[in-house]
Amino acid sequence: MLTGLGLAADRVAALVRALRERGQTVAAAESLTGGLVTAALSAIPGASAVLRGGLVVYATDLKHALAGVAADLLAEHGAVHPEVAAQLAAGARQRCGADWGLGLTGVAGPDPQDGVAPGTVHLALAGPGVATQRTLVLPGERRVIRAGAVAAALDLLATRVVPTWG
Repeated sequence: MLTGLGLAADRVAALVRALRERGQTVAAAESLTGGLVTAALSAIPGASAVLRGGLVVYATDLKHALAGVAADLLAEHGAVHPEVAAQLAAGARQRCGADWGLGLTGVAGPDPQDGVAPGTVHLALAGPGVATQRTLVLPGERRVIRAGAVAAALDLLATRVVPTWG
């Protein structure tokens, strides 16, 4: 298990191995997870061959400044929105020069943010011919919601690159 995340290290290692075998790389732009996706990937030996980097864009203005999320989208809908996750994924991919980009935004709690309930998570994946997003409502306290978001983001990528994932 990866400490504090409840993720099976062998599953994350399988994802890293599959990316390496495909000669592909990944980057993430993370809000509510604060770098936990890149931490989970970098915990695996050999991750340096596939992990390009990550953007921790916790503050709303950094989502625009660092990840390229449209300022008008943030002004109109706030930081917790499916399209924000999609633009975070595309921004991570483009700004870090990766084959795959993951974007995560949401509310870990304990309080709502901009009228959005805790446990609401928006994930997105951008890659070769792929632009997909997913919205989850995760139960539990802050630590559980963040760990669930990391697991879901890695699963979203793994379903595209690991033939036996499931």
